[in-house]
Amino acid sequence: MDDQQPQRLARTTIYENPWVTLHVDRVRLPGGRIVEAHHVLHFAKEAVASLVEDAEERILLVEAYRYVVGSVQWELPAGGIDPGETAIEAAAREVREESGYTTTGHELAATFEPINGIGDKVHHLVCCRAAGTPGAFDTNEVRAVRWVSQPEIEEMLRCGQIRDGYTLTGLLWWLWRRAGSARPESSA
Repeated sequence: MDDQQPQRLARTTIYENPWVTLHVDRVRLPGGRIVEAHHVLHFAKEAVASLVEDAEERILLVEAYRYVVGSVQWELPAGGIDPGETAIEAAAREVREESGYTTTGHELAATFEPINGIGDKVHHLVCCRAAGTPGAFDTNEVRAVRWVSQPEIEEMLRCGQIRDGYTLTGLLWWLWRRAGSARPESSA
């Protein structure tokens, strides 16, 4: 065992279903302290969000129903990765289901763990481009679909209209990448 890593001494499973499991672990920290009840959320599936650009360099957002927080929010298309599916395959499927658009030019941009202090959920961010005209989308999950320009995104971020972690991460990554590509190359 690596003495620089916390060590699980015991585990009790409190709740389990096909989506999420809640464990309570007894943990020894590297300095010797014992945490008697460290709650751990285990997620069975990884997830993906898609940064979809159009020819005008706008980003696709979907207005999603969010029962848990009692709201409807503008977000990037996102969802779970099914067994046997890659992050890129799941991204293309989720965009099609939630917006009606097909996509091309998929690139895995980032993989991150947004709640790594309490859960093991792995999220992926995929960049792609919209292709063709949209078909129907799942109105049980999504109320509306819209294309948003960079100034609109910046205003939505400034006003706190974007609250979803996937969307915040994805849009900030997109803005960072655009700012980086706008910088002149330094000459040596």
